[in-house]
Amino acid sequence: MSVFSFAFLILSLAILAMSGRLIMGPTVPDRVVALDTLNTFVVATMVILGALFDSIVMVDIAIVYAALSFVGTLFIARYIEGGF
Repeated sequence: MSVFSFAFLILSLAILAMSGRLIMGPTVPDRVVALDTLNTFVVATMVILGALFDSIVMVDIAIVYAALSFVGTLFIARYIEGGF
């Protein structure tokens, strides 16, 4: 088992745990933080899979996904504050 496979396994478990927090979060801000953390874990998983399979395309997609995730989190936070 390589280091990348082990890291992928650990991140997969973290994604499952964060999905539980996203579903059971007591308040809306808790769910937003869980969603942002879940997106971060997905980006890290994509980068690790890109390294594992030696694919540059996965890393490029992870960068775009991270940028869109950041913008999405900003819009959600602004909506919660009532800025629209």
